[in-house]
Amino acid sequence: MTEQRTDFADLVRHRRAELAVSLRKLADQSVDPDTSGRPVKFGWLSKLERGEPTEAPTPAVLRALAVGLSLPLRVLQEAAAAQYLEMQSFIWSQDRTTRVLAAHIEEMSEEERQQLADIAETFARRRAQRSGSGHGKSDD
Repeated sequence: MTEQRTDFADLVRHRRAELAVSLRKLADQSVDPDTSGRPVKFGWLSKLERGEPTEAPTPAVLRALAVGLSLPLRVLQEAAAAQYLEMQSFIWSQDRTTRVLAAHIEEMSEEERQQLADIAETFARRRAQRSGSGHGKSDD
């Protein structure tokens, strides 16, 4: 038996802690922008954070949590798909750093995204140079 994934629960728990809001406040401020409804229930959030079995979030819940947690909807969708559907997430790393990048990428200008891409390319080139040098050291 495989271990239960917690990608979505971890994301909600960690982001809520970053924002320093209670479960009740998160439920209250999570409003679905499409319907103006509040589909996020305190009890469901509480169970989610305690690691108890929960139903997968509906699209309305995901949209509302995106508002309540101030995260892009895509980040929540990826985490929910990983946890509830066992899908491999391409923006989710073991140490959660890619979640941070993905969460802010949509806020960046085209120029800022290009700068970030250039940084990633620089790291990749340096890593390739080090592995090709045979002794693990680089001149940079």
